Amino acid sequence: MDFIPYPAIDLKGGQVVRLKRGDMAQATVYGDPATQARAFDQAGFPWLHVVDLDGAFAGKPANAEAVRAILSATTRPVQLGGGIRDMATVEAWLGAGIARVILGSAAAKNPDFAREACRAFPGKVAIGIDARDGFVATEGWAETGTLTALDLGLMLEDAGAAAIIHTDIDRDGMLGGVNVAATAALAQRLSTPVIASGGVAGRADLEALRATGRIAGVIIGRALYDGRLTAEEALGAG
Repeated sequence: MDFIPYPAIDLKGGQVVRLKRGDMAQATVYGDPATQARAFDQAGFPWLHVVDLDGAFAGKPANAEAVRAILSATTRPVQLGGGIRDMATVEAWLGAGIARVILGSAAAKNPDFAREACRAFPGKVAIGIDARDGFVATEGWAETGTLTALDLGLMLEDAGAAAIIHTDIDRDGMLGGVNVAATAALAQRLSTPVIASGGVAGRADLEALRATGRIAGVIIGRALYDGRLTAEEALGAG
């Protein structure tokens, strides 16, 4: 199985930011989206992972101009999540050049819509499963329900999603280490490729994920921005 490192570009107010545990009040600003996209492109990353944070809370796209700037600045395929809640938005982003959209809250709250989108656009829809203590969180991680990450994964196993992105919210942006065990356990139960997210602190995390032989990739944020992990190290683990 290929193991793909996805550098993250999180958008808030048109700028690149990193949050701690998804808390919008704890945002560190890193600058211009197009400049960051170009840097990741030139470093050789095969994909870019973009999240419209404002859109995730608003339930509709909120950083469209920044996303379009990223698309103009890179030759790499871009996957995008945040505020994608209906088929019209899915179609609009795919039509604009996004290679893969990520359905998070929409998938958890309306699995039938997720299945419809996956079948309408094969290979172009991923499911975001964001978990706090194992339970799925939605609405920009502001709400946590009673559905477990595994429950949602199994529920959507028949959807034909390109991938499932599993985020451990409590580790996200904290540089405390990725939750290898929970991600591997989810991947073990599913046939859909699973991508890890949340808490990557360095190369050891990437090596541990890859060593499972079950995890298809990892999303890397603050570790890259803070220099704890170089692009060369990240790509070397792929």
